[in-house]
Amino acid sequence: MTLTDKERKTLYSIKVASENNPNKPEFPADDPKFPATPSYKIKVPGFSNVWLKDESHNPTGTHKDRMAWEMVVTYRDMLLAKKEGVMKEKLPHLSIITSGATGVAIQTALNKYNLPHLKCLVDLELHRKIVAELEHLGCELFFVDLSRKAFNWKEILELTSNTTGIDVTSSQGLDPTTRFYDWLSYEIINQSPDYCFIPFGSGHLYENILNINKREVSSVHHDPRFSGDVNVLKNCEFLGATVNNPKSKADKLFAPHRPFSVFEEQWIRCFRLSGFCGQNSNVYLIRENFIDEALELAEKQGIICEPSGIAGLALLLQNKDSIPKNKKILIVNTGQVKYKHQSSK
Repeated sequence: MTLTDKERKTLYSIKVASENNPNKPEFPADDPKFPATPSYKIKVPGFSNVWLKDESHNPTGTHKDRMAWEMVVTYRDMLLAKKEGVMKEKLPHLSIITSGATGVAIQTALNKYNLPHLKCLVDLELHRKIVAELEHLGCELFFVDLSRKAFNWKEILELTSNTTGIDVTSSQGLDPTTRFYDWLSYEIINQSPDYCFIPFGSGHLYENILNINKREVSSVHHDPRFSGDVNVLKNCEFLGATVNNPKSKADKLFAPHRPFSVFEEQWIRCFRLSGFCGQNSNVYLIRENFIDEALELAEKQGIICEPSGIAGLALLLQNKDSIPKNKKILIVNTGQVKYKHQSSK
């Protein structure tokens, strides 16, 4: 099957400079650079060397823009396969379970390249502002009680009227734990922190960082993007911050079910025992009062974030008495969605 004129135009508009050349980065599409977002020192009382990796500088305001770009690259691969006669069908729609940020990021990227619209499975109680934004961008929404059960990929596709499509939520074929955030993971570990605090929602960001760190601390031949200190990174404490309260301010971190997360105690224990990370690396629950404290501290320093995005700082504050005050600490701020459309309801 040959490409249509529209598909041919789309294919040639998607520019991927390289897969792993730091001198030819692929993201963000309009102004590729490596690192793509800044890291800078912030003030945290009692600590002398705290840095913030600030993903709020991304196009739609969160780290999800990096995942969205990988969806565009996936479509490019399909178009190349179609051009070569390997793929015989129309480009499929993507389906995903989203609470907002991922849907906004992916649909914004799809719109830029005239790709099939995203089909989103969202909770019945999703805030109307987020619903309005997703619909305004062109997402097709399907409402369900997400707390009821863990939906498998077939159910997600059926519920989004997309049985011939691809479920991004579950697909291991998209390499979510090594590809969605590989460039970001290198930007993070190249800082060679002693402690790294990371928001944990779907788990993909945390898993990406740990997998990339494992690759580099156990490798003789490093990826060209790597410039970190192996000896430091072998002992770096990678601390994920999450919640188990559905009413938490950090609502993007709460999930009644995480059926597609790789993370489990055996997984991280194996990493610790093999020397791929520090011995306290794990995912921890944060308390609401420390989320409030983190938000107040962030606001004073002009940091753009939402409660979920700044959860790593909350976890640092929660554990301030047990962390050496002079160690290099990196907080990953996953940002805040830039909602451009306001509901009139």
